[in-house]
Amino acid sequence: MTILVTGATGSLGRHVVKRLRQAGHTVRALTRTPAEATGVPSGVEVVGGDLTKPQTLAAALDGVSAVHLLGTAGHDHAPLRTGTQIMAMAAGAGVRRLTILSPGEEGELEQAVRGSGLEWTFIWPIDLMSNALGWAEIIRDTAEVREPYANRRTASVDEADVADVVAAVLSKGGHAGRRLVVTGPEALTPADKVSAIAGATGRELRFTELTHDQARHQWRAEGRPEEGIEFMLHMWATVPETVARTTSAVEEVLSRPPRSFAQWAAAHADAFRP
Repeated sequence: MTILVTGATGSLGRHVVKRLRQAGHTVRALTRTPAEATGVPSGVEVVGGDLTKPQTLAAALDGVSAVHLLGTAGHDHAPLRTGTQIMAMAAGAGVRRLTILSPGEEGELEQAVRGSGLEWTFIWPIDLMSNALGWAEIIRDTAEVREPYANRRTASVDEADVADVVAAVLSKGGHAGRRLVVTGPEALTPADKVSAIAGATGRELRFTELTHDQARHQWRAEGRPEEGIEFMLHMWATVPETVARTTSAVEEVLSRPPRSFAQWAAAHADAFRP
């Protein structure tokens, strides 16, 4: 079985490639810049292509049975606008099965997937635990995380669990016509996560909640643009309750519970040590 993974060098895609290759599948990794692809497992074919330019995808789709498809494209993560062309090309190439990284909002891509006649599954992780690596430098340097909205809770999921779900659906089938919202086993606040990192590293770490004005001052000092600052404040102020709801998706697909944030922190502890 030959499987094409788009976004193959990203934080999630590289895990999907690794899992599929470990399972013995022929894997084709799509990236816009093949010459810059690093860390690709031995035996994986790296091919060039751009999801926003379907004409570049013909060779990548040739002989492929299943595809993991990103629902966004570009550095701004804008919704993919070429879904209709990509679905037509995939069907014409003999692709049978799709996983699509998409929140399930009914844009052009989602409508094209539903009408494609292919076996499809939308997959959406609420939040990846790897986003906590954004704290790595500040924790190494100051042993403190300073952010507003300390009470926001998210059911973050280990990116390796999401990759396992994607790989299982692509290679074994099942869960067709569904939207799988993939979460970890619990919803945690930022302070909870910092505490777990402290336990994993054996360091004394602090979480300090900032006011709006304190956050603005800190982020301006870090050189963040004003529009970015206001976007983050608005986003964190309006976090929906749904992001704190855990699901059974990992257990349904993999017949095991999802990994906890404490387990993730233990596996990545070195990133947070000086």
